[in-house]
Amino acid sequence: MLLALFQPDIPQNLGAALRLGACLGVGIHVIEPCGFPLSDRAIRRAALDYGEPGEVTRHPGWADFAQDRPGRIVLFTTRGATPLHDFVFQPDDVLLFGRESAGVPDEVHESADARVYIPLMPGMRSLNVTVSAAIGLSEALRQTGQFPNPAT
Repeated sequence: MLLALFQPDIPQNLGAALRLGACLGVGIHVIEPCGFPLSDRAIRRAALDYGEPGEVTRHPGWADFAQDRPGRIVLFTTRGATPLHDFVFQPDDVLLFGRESAGVPDEVHESADARVYIPLMPGMRSLNVTVSAAIGLSEALRQTGQFPNPAT
């Protein structure tokens, strides 16, 4: 299971996603360009007191990411087709989350293997990207039995 962020706009959201990945043992892929300067130093700083961030892979653009992806791309989108809890995840899925300001372009939307949405109350537009990632990742890890085992 991997978590991918498409051209993130907000460095604090990337930091929260890095901590989420480190805490749950999930690799993070960042598809650039970002809406802020991104360096290896910035990634380490964003991880804060969690030590070295877990596996972080940077891709210079969508084409590079799409070429190297290890499994199905499951796009979380407000234009999704399948409610989160009706979707069946696989262990090698890549959970893709779009840019905070604009989601993903049509090319990315159309190339996803699946599109999922998190049901919200009527009239509510969307959740914070990292909150959505935590919800989606938790369900995917639960379904596939990949949650970290604190007893080991």
